[in-house]
Amino acid sequence: MYSPELFRDRSRREQIVIGGVIPAVIGVIAGVLVGVSSGAYWAIAGLAAVGGVIAGFEHQDGWGGADRGLVGGAIYGAALLITHAIVGTHAKVSLGSFPPLLIVVTAFIGILLGAIGGRIARAQRERAGGEPAEENAGPEPAP
Repeated sequence: MYSPELFRDRSRREQIVIGGVIPAVIGVIAGVLVGVSSGAYWAIAGLAAVGGVIAGFEHQDGWGGADRGLVGGAIYGAALLITHAIVGTHAKVSLGSFPPLLIVVTAFIGILLGAIGGRIARAQRERAGGEPAEENAGPEPAP
């Protein structure tokens, strides 16, 4: 079972690097590749998607993973668009008729991927005999 240290238990520096810098770096790479090759762009987008699910494992449940996915997805999308604008190449894949909307799309996809990872991690912990997640575990049963 994959059970990483929870994001909330990491140092602030680690949280910034893992939650902000890494999605930005992947977004920068995607921003360069979007003007180079559609295949390479989709490969890095797939890598980012896998990373989004794995990031969800660092949370108690799907809700925590979704929060992380929102931030990571938005950072990824913004870094992609900013880099693509700086590089100035013609996109080999469609960025939509209003490219800034891509940030909303990547944030939404990040929410879904992070939630999936968080939910899988919670289910694994429960199967392994761990306590249910503190977050959203539900109300205490009445006596």
